[in-house]
Amino acid sequence: MADVVVTDAADERRFEARVDGELAGFLDYARDDERIALVHTEVDPAFEGKGIGSALARFSLDTARADTIRVLALCPFVVRWVQKHPEYAGIVDYARTRD
Repeated sequence: MADVVVTDAADERRFEARVDGELAGFLDYARDDERIALVHTEVDPAFEGKGIGSALARFSLDTARADTIRVLALCPFVVRWVQKHPEYAGIVDYARTRD
């Protein structure tokens, strides 16, 4: 499989993953000067199981780290991904649910 290229499509408020120029998946976000909320990850079924979601999660978290902002993980995929990659836990906050 070709390399996954992830970019910040800021006008669309999402990170996009492309394979050979084809949109393979995206991660929607909302951002201000202090924090980025990672809202929803979606991968085209043709690209499932090929690391697209992981590439999106890693790119978004690396971007937040480089920009020295906090991450609010609202997307269940991102929450699970960070649990498997604790090196990112220090920049991530989680939504609190009511009991």
